Amino acid sequence: MPSSAQPSTREAKGPRVRPVPAVSRALAILRLLAAHPEPMTLKAISDELEMVTSTCLHILRVLVEERMVKIEAGTKRYALDVGVLALAHSVVENNPFSERLQDALDRLSEKWDVTTIGVKVSGVEDLVVLALARSRGPFRLYVEVGGRFPALTSATGRLVAAFAELSDADLGRHFKQLNWDNAPEFETWKKEIRAVAKKGFAIDRGNYMGGITVIAVPVLDSQKRLAHALVAIGVSDQLTKERTQSLTADLMLEARALS
Repeated sequence: MPSSAQPSTREAKGPRVRPVPAVSRALAILRLLAAHPEPMTLKAISDELEMVTSTCLHILRVLVEERMVKIEAGTKRYALDVGVLALAHSVVENNPFSERLQDALDRLSEKWDVTTIGVKVSGVEDLVVLALARSRGPFRLYVEVGGRFPALTSATGRLVAAFAELSDADLGRHFKQLNWDNAPEFETWKKEIRAVAKKGFAIDRGNYMGGITVIAVPVLDSQKRLAHALVAIGVSDQLTKERTQSLTADLMLEARALS
């Protein structure tokens, strides 16, 4: 990102969207099941979502019929079904960006022997992993395609916070909710966020995970808004200052090509 670029998330107002409770509840059920590794009972789902049990059951029956959700005959527990996977595959196969993103990650991971991740940015709540390429080294990051994690986490969090133009009060509120191995001082974190526009990237050196360096660069849409991010993760001892600078430069080149 050029040093003169200013982070912004201002968007033109579109048509007013009226809420459709049944749709919102169905999506909430799917997201809840996606977040739980084990199947859930009807009661657990309705309690977690504070939903009337009968309403929850009706929606689940429709989702089962559409093969978005399956129910285990013996335990009466619910889990995601293959219909969700088919939709996800369609998104990837019909979107040339996903293929270009994976190619970029593969090149970076192969050249620098780091784990690289491409994430979708859609707000300040969470990020979605779209693609990844793992390093050949012993370090392994437990993340999978489709996984979600807090948007303000680590180096990616500094990018998201910068482009969201959050106030100091909002930054402070979010900062308290983040989990760190070695938390930076809040004032230091704020300065790093404010520096994103000038530098065009963000780095987390052992704050989020001890001994691990995370580098994140923005991928912008046609209106210069943060749409995605490229992330490289490696062992800090192996990422010297010079190596980190060169890796960051390569990340930025790939990000500009994708923007």
